Amino acid sequence: MPLRQLPSVDALANQLPTSGLPRLLVVEVARQAVSEARRRLEEGEPVEARELAEAILGRMAKLRPTRVINATGVLLHTNLGRAPLSEAGAAAWLAASSGYANLELDLESGERGGRAAYVHALLTRLTGAEAALAVNNNAGALFLTLVALAAGDAVPVSRGELIEIGGSYRLPELIDASGARLVEVGTTNRTRPSDYRAVAEAALLLKVHPSNYRVEGFVESASLTDLAILAAERGIPLVFDAGSGLLDANVPWLPGPPPAWLGGEPGVRQALAAGADLVLFSGDKLLGGPQAGIVVGRESLVTTLARHPVARALRCSGPALAALAATLELYADGRGSTVPFWQMATTPADTLRRRCQDILTQTGLPARIVESESVVGAGSVPGASVPSPVLEVLDPPADRLWPALLGASTPVVARREAGAVRLDLRAVATDDDRLVAAALVAACRS
Repeated sequence: MPLRQLPSVDALANQLPTSGLPRLLVVEVARQAVSEARRRLEEGEPVEARELAEAILGRMAKLRPTRVINATGVLLHTNLGRAPLSEAGAAAWLAASSGYANLELDLESGERGGRAAYVHALLTRLTGAEAALAVNNNAGALFLTLVALAAGDAVPVSRGELIEIGGSYRLPELIDASGARLVEVGTTNRTRPSDYRAVAEAALLLKVHPSNYRVEGFVESASLTDLAILAAERGIPLVFDAGSGLLDANVPWLPGPPPAWLGGEPGVRQALAAGADLVLFSGDKLLGGPQAGIVVGRESLVTTLARHPVARALRCSGPALAALAATLELYADGRGSTVPFWQMATTPADTLRRRCQDILTQTGLPARIVESESVVGAGSVPGASVPSPVLEVLDPPADRLWPALLGASTPVVARREAGAVRLDLRAVATDDDRLVAAALVAACRS
């Protein structure tokens, strides 16, 4: 294309398929494409401005938030939004975000009321804590705790608990940012109460559940009970970052004993009973609500956190609080088993096998059902898995089929193993099986 034939920005923008993107972005993409085409043409490279623009628009369209189907077998997939909300939670979020709500209004007195008072009431009754506070995420809850209770002072932490989680979150860096002074105690595999006792002037004792890894073999760690005794002797708080948010290790919302894959995961109620003064945990993950950070424990400490200026910067939005309240109500009503995470995690393998077979029958593809495992994900219950039959497609090969599934009208995110694509239906809604089947047929024909 000669330089003189380059279209104007407006002319190119009018020719482009927008895929629903706003005019502002389409014009900007057209401007970028014309500029890039001019540069390449001046360098002697043949190029079409429209092709450049369509490629940019295609990439941009894939950046838009959109619903995907999680067929990876990772139930709490961080890249896919972790825990899906229950119908009640989603409805509460929509209602609170599409109109007005009594976010800080006492409907009885007509005066300004406490933010999240109802959520806090539910949390104290579900955990047995004196008081509760909800902020925007669990990292925020820990940051607030350190700023309010330990800024400028020593905080001992076991070397085996200096965690790093996804998104480059590192506990030592968070402690440093809070103004507290990290004192590493013990070793990677063995830390005793005496190691904490050796720190002369600690502001608090911090114990962190290593939720995304396990240290096995010649190991020893100080128990919550041991640390509670030491904290009481010193007159300082014991703070436990439980991480994933298992309200009760006995999982009373499920029939029978706790699932075997939950072994070793701390319960919030049990941590408080063991003597923790504050327990911090996530509102999503195992709780199955919206992203939030929750602090429960001694009333005087929670009040100190709530009154700290940083608390305002970390507070939850109104819709998030509404969804969290709806999720907690399910547990309070004895209906925790209806939370989507628990429904997915406890679906019988025979049910999944039957669904895989139905998809095979519908599609007639060269695939087979193989035994595999699902994992919880999001740094919860490391090393644990749930047996799950999966659908394995050998032809076309994974390097063709996997991206083709991502390109479906409702993208299907599968996993790749040993050159094959595997689709695990444990985190797929039954109503979405037809979409999975249609995506498979289309991808195999492309």
